[in-house]
Amino acid sequence: MSLQVEELEKNMAKFTVEVSAEDFDKALTAAYNKNKNRFNIPGFRKGKAPQAMVEKMYGVEVLYDDAVNEALDASYGKAAEESKLEIVSRPEISIVEVEKGKGLIYTATVAVKPEVTLGDYKGIEVEKASAEVTEEDIEAELKKVQEQNSRLITVEDRAVEDGDQTVIDFEGFVDGEAFEGGKGEDYPLTIGSHSFIDTFEEQLIGKSIGEESDINVTFPEEYHAKELANKPALFKVTVKEIKKKELPELNDEFASEVSEFETLEEYKNSIKETLSDKKQKDAATENENRVVDKVVEGAAMEIPEAMIDEQVNNMVNDYAQRMQGQGLSLDQYMQFTGMTIENLREQMRPQALKRIETRLVLEAVVKAESITTSDEAVENEISNMAEAYKMEADKVRELLGENGISQMKEDLAVQEAVDFLVAEAKLV
Repeated sequence: MSLQVEELEKNMAKFTVEVSAEDFDKALTAAYNKNKNRFNIPGFRKGKAPQAMVEKMYGVEVLYDDAVNEALDASYGKAAEESKLEIVSRPEISIVEVEKGKGLIYTATVAVKPEVTLGDYKGIEVEKASAEVTEEDIEAELKKVQEQNSRLITVEDRAVEDGDQTVIDFEGFVDGEAFEGGKGEDYPLTIGSHSFIDTFEEQLIGKSIGEESDINVTFPEEYHAKELANKPALFKVTVKEIKKKELPELNDEFASEVSEFETLEEYKNSIKETLSDKKQKDAATENENRVVDKVVEGAAMEIPEAMIDEQVNNMVNDYAQRMQGQGLSLDQYMQFTGMTIENLREQMRPQALKRIETRLVLEAVVKAESITTSDEAVENEISNMAEAYKMEADKVRELLGENGISQMKEDLAVQEAVDFLVAEAKLV
């Protein structure tokens, strides 16, 4: 294998990799072994025809796709390591030449970790986050507990109002025709939740139990089902049940039922203490964010688009896993919300860029201040992980492996850089 590296603009680089004829022949053999059971050649049992016979009957090109993949897997990692570059994106591969007896030539275009020029990062001045607990905060917390202890009352003597929890039957029509997925029975819908498109929920206000209503809406322009996007629809809807939320009265009895305190005043004092602890922690986090954001604003760097794309991909995958943990696939989520994957990626892009810039700046601070993570800090982190996952520390260390522990050290050093910046900052 031979390698040429060309540095491009905006922190991109292009590898030109040449795989020798000998190595490509090995890849062709691997491709033949992978696919030989697919070929039917007269005079040979399936999978027993020699490679030369397969190439003669079908053409050697029939093996090229898998052979190229084999050669890429075998050569790209070596090329990346040989380049000595810090690559921060998946390679964009382009085949230049492929031929048995000559080998394979391809290019791989990659994003390279940008250099960061730090601005002022010591002694920067930011507004200190408030940790004050107000009466409004206490009342809001009381309201939340009150909501949690509410009960649903069936309503039969009035029409639907905003905030009611209803049960409905519905069927949707576009151009007079029912459409797939547009029908539901005994469907629970909270009015004002905005879980249905357009003004669907608002139009149910004033409707009575048993009354069939015509609800007219328009599907969003970027609705996931393209055949419905931007089209007007008519829904035939029947309200079957109405329930309203009844809140308990805020008094001493309420306090004694939801807490260990006998009076509402004692309960409110307890809420104030709890909120004070939380606000102190939140304020500390906000102070960190403000300091780091200002340091990032003062730094200069050029982020390659491919690096942002890579971060967006990771964020979308993380989001999909969280959805899966709630029993919902990403496709189902898109269907329910009317969002597209392109919308989701576009929404995540600013956050992806911010994450990249923040990490790069903090790593630059680590380097500038020669911050190193002690073995003791690593062991403490491993112990915390072991306790959290109820595992032995040695098992955690084994699962992390050398690369995982190395990444842990980098992450801990970055956090130390945050602590350093906050300690140096002026909070006013």
